[in-house]
Amino acid sequence: MTATDATSPTSPTSPTRFALIGTGWRSEFFARLARQAPEAFTVTGVLSRRADRAAEVAREWGVATAASEDELLAAEPDFVVPCVPWGEMGPTTQRLAQRGVRVLAETPPAADLDGLRALWSTVGDTGLVQVAEQYLLMPQHAARMAVVRDGVIGDVTSVQVSSTHLYHAVSMIRGFLGVGRGPVEVRAQSFTAPLANPLSPSGWSGSDAPEDLATTLATFDFGGQRTGLYDFTDNQWWNPLRARRIVVRGTRGEIVDERVTRLADAFTAVESSLVRRQAGLDLNLEGVDLQHVSFDGRVVWRNPFVGSRMSEDDLAVAMLLAATGAWARGEAPAPYPLEEACEDHQISLAILESARTGAPVTTTREGWSS
Repeated sequence: MTATDATSPTSPTSPTRFALIGTGWRSEFFARLARQAPEAFTVTGVLSRRADRAAEVAREWGVATAASEDELLAAEPDFVVPCVPWGEMGPTTQRLAQRGVRVLAETPPAADLDGLRALWSTVGDTGLVQVAEQYLLMPQHAARMAVVRDGVIGDVTSVQVSSTHLYHAVSMIRGFLGVGRGPVEVRAQSFTAPLANPLSPSGWSGSDAPEDLATTLATFDFGGQRTGLYDFTDNQWWNPLRARRIVVRGTRGEIVDERVTRLADAFTAVESSLVRRQAGLDLNLEGVDLQHVSFDGRVVWRNPFVGSRMSEDDLAVAMLLAATGAWARGEAPAPYPLEEACEDHQISLAILESARTGAPVTTTREGWSS
């Protein structure tokens, strides 16, 4: 997958200039990253069609606003990030790309399979659309990917992800397996069980009463003896009672979360760990920052935004923004092209369909297939 090429962190060489469409929480997320790393990012403008909201955004976010796409594009951003509802993502991306504008679309790039097909048929061959799929750029995943690429555990044959949902998890499974785009057999089931659910995006609820929450399990057969396992419980992102787990299995060993087990020779299995260098702990006064992740004494991931105090998810999105800016300026390859995101969401839709019907679903070959 070309998408995983972006997991190697690099310091931004030129400030990335991007514009935003929409004024919701996703737009605010991107604008906040620009405030945290002003040497790396500039928001050239935010499109808001309501004058009162535009004034509010300008005041609270400290950015210029625009009332039309023409006005937004006049500032010549490297690319535009549409932060719009699912149903509007495809048409907005299509409209921008047909104008020759480089786009970083949110996930998923269209709501359903028909929407993906319509988007691909109109702008798929333009090469102007990237998608904001950041999970493989998160520090620990990027460190795992570096270990995988070094061949430490041999050829990857199986990946298990219990962390995030649908297309995000699919992108991780496909990325670690290194599989292309084509028919996949998906078998899924959903089960409901009581679980306390004390934390959500709106904060702590103050309740420890169990709720009926669904867990979806799915297996993927990509062919060529490569498989995946998906395990997600409702609100797993937020619920502190459900951990995140990842297993990457290869022909000579495996990675289980931070532990790497592999053959040193025909008679010896050895274990090592992915080790975080976290500043700001105990008497360390360097500030609160994840500085790097190492493996056997070698740095396999380094923070290009030290001093910004970003969370790990923020770091992943910031790295994607920087990589998209470099691509837009012709300085680097595409970080996550539209075809990869279309494949991810096509498989995630098959998870939902198989869980609904109880029958296996094999995805079809589409225009974005390898």
